[in-house]
Amino acid sequence: MVVKVYGPAYASPKRVILCLVEKEIEFETVPVDLIKGEQRSPEYLKLQPFGELPVIQDGDFILYESRAIMRYYAEKYRSQGTELLGKTIEERGLVEQWLDVEAHNYNPPIYELTMQLLFSPKFGRPVDEKLVKESDEKLGKTLDVYEERLSKSKYLAGDFFSLADLSHIPFTHYLVGPMGRQHMIRDRKHVSAWWDDISNRPSWKKVLELCKTPFG
Repeated sequence: MVVKVYGPAYASPKRVILCLVEKEIEFETVPVDLIKGEQRSPEYLKLQPFGELPVIQDGDFILYESRAIMRYYAEKYRSQGTELLGKTIEERGLVEQWLDVEAHNYNPPIYELTMQLLFSPKFGRPVDEKLVKESDEKLGKTLDVYEERLSKSKYLAGDFFSLADLSHIPFTHYLVGPMGRQHMIRDRKHVSAWWDDISNRPSWKKVLELCKTPFG
C-alpha cells in the first residue's frame, strides 16, 4: 500500500516526505493549498480535525503530527533505509531529546518567522516587526546552544544522522532561502558545517525536486 502524504508544498509535510525517502518507503502526495484554505474543507477535516498539515493515509491507517509520523515510520521500517533512531537505547534517548528541543525551542520562533515573513504577505496582512525581532532573538539563543553542541559532535544526537537533524531541514531551508536570514546559520561555524552536511543529502535534494514550495 502506497503512503499518501497531504500538503507536500509546505515545510511540516516535507519532514514526513524526507523521512519516507530516507527509509525508502513508497509514497504519493496530495496537494492541499493553505492559501486557499483547503485545509478547512469538510473532506480534509475528516482526516485532520484541527485543519493542520500534515496527515498521512496508509491503507486504513490515518496519522497526523509530523514528528509522530516520522517516529512511526522510522520504527516500523527500522530494518530498511537509513537508521534514524540510533542503534542503542542511549542514542535513542538523545535522538528523542533533540527532537523535543527542535519542537519546543527551535520550531516556535522559526515558525513565527515563517508566518510573519512568508505567509503574512500572501494573505495581505502587515508584518508584526516586534514579533519578528523577538523571534529572531529567541532563535539566535537556541542556535547558540546548537553551536556549542555541534562543536562536540557531528550531528545533534551524536556522530550519526537522525530524525533529530532531519526535522530541522524544511524550516531552516526557508530561513536561509526566502527569509534571507543566512547569517543566522553562517555566523556560527559548527551550525554552518552541520547545515551544509544535512541540506546536501541526496534525500533532501529529491524532496525539493518532487515538492515545489510556494516561497521559492
